[in-house]
Amino acid sequence: MELGLAGKVALVTGSSRGIGRAIAELLAVEGCALMLTGRDAAALAETQRAIAARGGNAKTQLAELREPAAAGALVDAVKRDFGRLDILVNNAGATKRGDFLALTDADWQDGFALKFFAHMRLARAAWPLLAAACGAVLAIGGNGAAKPTADFTIGSSVNAAVAAFHKALSDIGKRDGIQVNTIHPGHVDTERLRRQMQARIEKTGLDMTAQLEAYRRELNVPRLGLPDDVAAMAAFILSPRGRWLHGATIIMDGGEIEML
Repeated sequence: MELGLAGKVALVTGSSRGIGRAIAELLAVEGCALMLTGRDAAALAETQRAIAARGGNAKTQLAELREPAAAGALVDAVKRDFGRLDILVNNAGATKRGDFLALTDADWQDGFALKFFAHMRLARAAWPLLAAACGAVLAIGGNGAAKPTADFTIGSSVNAAVAAFHKALSDIGKRDGIQVNTIHPGHVDTERLRRQMQARIEKTGLDMTAQLEAYRRELNVPRLGLPDDVAAMAAFILSPRGRWLHGATIIMDGGEIEML
């Protein structure tokens, strides 16, 4: 299917690995020029090389998005290197799990700094460029927003806030011609998930393959997600074919959450 993304410019945060990298690589295949950003220069360079090997065009910009000034500097870099911005994918962010009574104020502040305030600041900084291009914003949250659990108090709260913010932003987007949506992925087989599984392996004695299968059964899903699953949904939403989707929060988790 031709998605009509050729010639667009996209900024994807957290694009050095996992879901962010998969989205960036697929957008590049579809003809977008990319600004890749993260905190790991080597990992960003690896993503850039992978895109270049397939004929894509990607620039990189290191950014510590917890810092209030980082969003403006990153958007300035996009404007300098590409002169426009059509797509913002707010993907960066991870939150600490654990016993609520053991989590500190600093843990909570860190979770909201990277996955909520960074998203908000980037949307605000990029808004004029996106409005000029009749562009799009897509947030990558997490299904913990709809399924809060005892060990994920920070993540559930942050992801719910991400969805609420982007829903509110979609009203402004209707006025200014900018599409805004959110995807809440479920459990996706990434490096981060495998690090979480390592702690279980130490208790169960299973190897990684067996532990992932045990986790799949625990979640009662046909399979764990893959970064490419989320990337395919993102590319469709961000394309002209998905333009009528606006203000939506899509839970993409293999049926893990049993709700309408």
